[in-house]
Amino acid sequence: MPNFYEFFCGGGMARAGLEPEWRCLFANDIDPRKGSAYAANWGSEQLRIADVGSLRAVDLPGRADLAWASFPCQDLSLAGAGAGLDGARSGAFWGFCSAMRILAAQRRAPRLIVLENVAGVLTSKGGEDFAAICASLQGLGYRFGALTIDAAHFLPQSRPRVFIVAIRRAHALPAWLVSPGSPSHHASAALQRAAAALPPQLAADWLWWRAPEPPRANLRLADCLDGEPNETRWHSVQETERLLAALSPASRRDVELARASGERAIGALFRRTRPDGAGGVRVQAEARFDGLAGCLRTPGGGSSRQFLIVVAGDETRTRLMSPREAARLMGLPDAYVLPARATDAFHLVGDGVAAPVVRFLSERLLLPLIGLDRERDLAPRAKSA
Repeated sequence: MPNFYEFFCGGGMARAGLEPEWRCLFANDIDPRKGSAYAANWGSEQLRIADVGSLRAVDLPGRADLAWASFPCQDLSLAGAGAGLDGARSGAFWGFCSAMRILAAQRRAPRLIVLENVAGVLTSKGGEDFAAICASLQGLGYRFGALTIDAAHFLPQSRPRVFIVAIRRAHALPAWLVSPGSPSHHASAALQRAAAALPPQLAADWLWWRAPEPPRANLRLADCLDGEPNETRWHSVQETERLLAALSPASRRDVELARASGERAIGALFRRTRPDGAGGVRVQAEARFDGLAGCLRTPGGGSSRQFLIVVAGDETRTRLMSPREAARLMGLPDAYVLPARATDAFHLVGDGVAAPVVRFLSERLLLPLIGLDRERDLAPRAKSA
């Protein structure tokens, strides 16, 4: 059975997508509260709470086939201040690179590395940060490519993310997993521009990964909601009116269309926060009734907690989304143990990676890259050279 390390593990959502085909050797996060959630769900045997940059060789057991790193996105997000990889949070990527160098020096470098982050990683600092990530992987001895995948293919949440997948240059590369000279299904226009802008020395190690188009999700937002009565109270009429007053013109029209239909409509309402170009921020509410929630964020992120909006004729009600509902939108089962405090639960979920997307990547790309697939017997194999 292949092994993996999970860096920036949070509540172990990458692990939720990788297991049972993979076995976790090591998990790391700097946040003790997230570590408590991880331990509640996975145990603490493999977990180490520490700054990734402080890890030593003795902290990293065995030899993993895969190092998964969903490194912090705050400085790369469109809602952030634009610090990029120089920022205090997204700059933790360099600590991860240090850990990989430690492993390489001991001939224990993982065969595969997966980096997951927001789409802003492609455009941060005019593409310089993306090129810096690629240069770091090249310097560690890897070839690399990327895919853009939206969790909306699997779940009722719009959550586009970039997955940079790197393979050790010394390992065989199955030709059928690479698209020759052309992008695959999972290549947004922004990714194609970022790849085209790489300097020749980095472009020489660039790969367009070939993975099938995932199926469209068969779940809708309403399928992930708690039944009545709900632990989260409905807003007063005044609170709902304040939210509706902040809607963008397009969203106001959508609400009016929902009312005019005469049918019960369930939607998601969220507030976007973006720099206003004058040193401040602007906030605008948006609602959608397409069966999807907007991208879940941490409570302190660029978008606050999401609301539910229910329109039934002349009656419109709103309330905050519950932590359990948010967890379902990330593909976590109801048996997953969430922190008791709602704020901690939303930090955990909003910072995570959607488990079904991880599972798709594992089955369709990562396992085949190491010579396994889900249909085969994933029995223990001989240690690779």
